[in-house]
Amino acid sequence: MSLEALIRTAVKCFAVFFLVAGCAGSDALVVSSDRPQQPVAAEMKKEEPAKEPQAAVEPAPKMEIRRAEEARSQDNPETQNSTTAEEDCPDLTEKALAMIEEADESWKKGDIEGAIETLDAAYRLVLDTNGDTESARQKDDLRLLIARRVLAIYSSSQTIRANGTASEIPRLLNADVEKEIRSFQGPEREFFLSSYQRSWLYRELITGELNKAGLPPELFWLPLVESGFKVGALSRARALGLWQFIPSTGYKFGLVRDEWVDERMDILKSTQAAIAYLKELHSMFGDWLTVLAAYNCGEGRVLRVIARQHINHFDRFWDLYYQLPNETARYVPRFLATLHIIQDPAKYGFELAEAPGVSLRYETVTVNKVMKLSDIALKLEASQEAINIMNSELRHKVTPDREYAMRIPQGALEKFNQVYEEIPESAKPVVRFAQRTFISYRVRPGDTVSSIARKYGVTVKDVNAANNLGKNNIIRAGRVIRVPARGGGIASPRQAGAPSSRAAGCCAGGVAIGVYQVRAGDSLWGISRQFNVSMEKLRKMNQLKSDTLQAGMKLKIPCLKT
Repeated sequence: MSLEALIRTAVKCFAVFFLVAGCAGSDALVVSSDRPQQPVAAEMKKEEPAKEPQAAVEPAPKMEIRRAEEARSQDNPETQNSTTAEEDCPDLTEKALAMIEEADESWKKGDIEGAIETLDAAYRLVLDTNGDTESARQKDDLRLLIARRVLAIYSSSQTIRANGTASEIPRLLNADVEKEIRSFQGPEREFFLSSYQRSWLYRELITGELNKAGLPPELFWLPLVESGFKVGALSRARALGLWQFIPSTGYKFGLVRDEWVDERMDILKSTQAAIAYLKELHSMFGDWLTVLAAYNCGEGRVLRVIARQHINHFDRFWDLYYQLPNETARYVPRFLATLHIIQDPAKYGFELAEAPGVSLRYETVTVNKVMKLSDIALKLEASQEAINIMNSELRHKVTPDREYAMRIPQGALEKFNQVYEEIPESAKPVVRFAQRTFISYRVRPGDTVSSIARKYGVTVKDVNAANNLGKNNIIRAGRVIRVPARGGGIASPRQAGAPSSRAAGCCAGGVAIGVYQVRAGDSLWGISRQFNVSMEKLRKMNQLKSDTLQAGMKLKIPCLKT
């Protein structure tokens, strides 16, 4: 580079430095927050006097910045002499303002995602302050302006349209969604196909309820991910039914549970409860993918993740993706994968034929006696499967001993009235509650879960479940554990002097010394108790230097003489 070019570059940099230093701060910048539904530029155009000659209207962001600059220059005499410098802001400011204008145009066209991405890029552009005070103040103005734009766009995107239909769920296709598509194409193909076939049973009812509520029709496929469209699906978290309600959430949305019914399995009532829950979550989060994440893991969990975000407008699902539980992080991509396959099954190697199956069109009749659904179907000469599904909330497939609005196939009411008295009254089902008796046992040196389980005649699995033990089954001396009783009775150790079945087998044939092969989980203390012999005697007979035993070892056991 020539000397003349270097001088020109240095002069230019020096000029830019003074221009940046003279730019406006953020004290007077105020952006109206009560106008979120349209860009500010459109509102500014409405305020122009009608009789003045038409002139090019400045973009809204520029006008707001310039107003702030003018207000500050009037209050600060030192800046009145720098008007020329203030009118020509640095390239950084111009680029950021141009990007905000571009975001406004995308917003007008309805491209919400494009607008947000442009604003994010503008925010990153002004993120560094480079230590210059005046430049930092101006960048603060821009950051505030960008943040308010983002808030306005989000507010508009959360609004329900006038016809009652919520905005559609974005059908994104990224690496996570493609991974779930491959899973449905491979190991879960049979699950997907069988779930799709079952969906035809409930399509008319569920889509009708979604349409009435004004929710996206794509939500019909949520039960495929939740339960595989199985009415009786029960998860490890005790979530039940098509929509997988846990008891507390079901109770919140009016689903009744008692000894006769569990309305989480009722197709209509659980669908209405799910719609109410989804609408509540949508009013809370606005973004449908975040709504689905909250439906899966709870709104409290999602709100806590959002609270940990350092930037307050990063609250969409993909912003939170890596901080959510693994099950939830997979849940939303699985739902999106389902939508892609349903939309174009041939593209992904599926043939999804219609399978109408059983009709669920019904009429309601009030009954007041205990009857088996199988007996009702027999008398009506109707499909027992159809009647079971229509009344799926009945826990025992028996009508309760009170007034109950029972559903029967459409057109069968007259025949039902004719045969009602012929349907035999059934006995009230006996409800057995899973109650067990436990004792407290203090772990002694040498005890293992296996030896304690043998001692009290229960399984290792029972002891683990009663004490929430991990896979290693580790217990330490001095700990108090719960031991379940056998058959609901009182747990008690084996009586001294009464050898176990293992001891009897070991000493069969009247031998003086038997041989016992150590099994996994055995301890020297447990074996001594099992065979009613002291640990010291076992050590001497087997020349043991320690109490540690290995599975497969053979020990000499002194047999009791009878």
